[in-house]
Amino acid sequence: MIGVLYVATRFLNRIVQFIRDWYVGGFNALVHRALLIFGRLDRFLALRVTLHHMFEPLYQDRSVLGRILGLIFRSVRVVVALLIYGVIALVFLAIYVAWAAIPLLLIYFLFADYGIT
Repeated sequence: MIGVLYVATRFLNRIVQFIRDWYVGGFNALVHRALLIFGRLDRFLALRVTLHHMFEPLYQDRSVLGRILGLIFRSVRVVVALLIYGVIALVFLAIYVAWAAIPLLLIYFLFADYGIT
């Protein structure tokens, strides 16, 4: 009796550990990868720096035209950077949803093969 209880406990423990490793571990790994990519992109797109200097004149041209063009160019740069960040965030979200669906789909297809749906 104790052996059966031990085996059942270990079996349930392994299922819980698998779920934790698959979902939490996969999420953490994907977030880590996304942050690395966003960090590399920020070096190229310089969104943080652009936002910091948003209302400063472009190339220190303090004329009215320099201020207007600086605001326009920086605004376009911010919008493009946000669009690129948004697309990449959606790609990572799609990857995680696909990753999270794999065990559920495997269980569904396993039961569907035996006619238990």
